[in-house]
Amino acid sequence: MIENNTNFVVLHETQNYIVVDKPSPLLVHPSTPGNPPSLLEEIEALLAYDIANGATLSIINRLDRETSGVVLIAKNKETARRFGIAMQNREIKKEYVALVKGIPDKERFTVDAPILRAGEIYDSPVWVKQTVHPKGKACITEFELLEIKGSFSLLKAIPKTGRMHQIRVHAHHVNLPIVGDKIYGGDDSCYLEFINTGWTESLKSKLILPRQALHCRKMQLSNLESWEAPVPIEFKSFGGRLDR
Repeated sequence: MIENNTNFVVLHETQNYIVVDKPSPLLVHPSTPGNPPSLLEEIEALLAYDIANGATLSIINRLDRETSGVVLIAKNKETARRFGIAMQNREIKKEYVALVKGIPDKERFTVDAPILRAGEIYDSPVWVKQTVHPKGKACITEFELLEIKGSFSLLKAIPKTGRMHQIRVHAHHVNLPIVGDKIYGGDDSCYLEFINTGWTESLKSKLILPRQALHCRKMQLSNLESWEAPVPIEFKSFGGRLDR
C-alpha cells in the first residue's frame, strides 16, 4: 500500500492567501470520515490561529490526489472571489511537467481535442474516466519537449482550458501516456487492480512509478504574482535504468 504523504511545503504566504507545494498522494479535500488526511485539513491545522480570528479557507485550484505541485488557498472570501474571477477569465496560467512514455515527433505541439466522461458514450468500469470525443467540451493543451530519457520524455504542459484530467487524457490521446497513470497509462484495469489490492509488484512492472508523474510546477496571475514548486526528484532521477 502507498503511504499518504502530508509533508507539504509552504512556498509563499500573505495575510490573504497561502501557496503550497502539495505532495503525492495527498488528497486536496477530505472525502469521507476515516479516509486519509487531506491538504485542506493540514492547512486548517497550520492556520488554526488565523481561522480562530475569522479566516475562511478556500482552495482555488484542485489537483488530483497523485498530482503534486502548486496549490493556491485563499484565506478570506474577498480573496477567494478575486482568484475565482481570475480563474474564470483565464488570468491564472498554470504550467505542468509530465514524465511520459515515448518521444514526441515535434519539440512543440498542441492537442486540440474535446473530452467528456467516457461513461457517456460507452460502458466504462471507471466512472471518472474521461475520453476524447467530438461531442465533448472544447479542450486545448500545449506541450513542449524538455528532455529525452531513453524511450521516455519529460514534457512541459500548459492547459489552455480547465477540463477534468485534461493533460492526462491529451497525453494518452497522442500516444504519450504519463508514467504511473493508473487510468490513462495504457490499461485502466490498473486503476481497478490498485483499488482492490493496493500497490503490488505486478502494478510496478506495468506502471513503473507508484504515482502518476504529473506536477504543477508554476502558477502565474496576470503576469504579476507567480509561484513555483520544484520538479520532484523522481522525475529528475528517472533514467535509462528504468527504460523498458
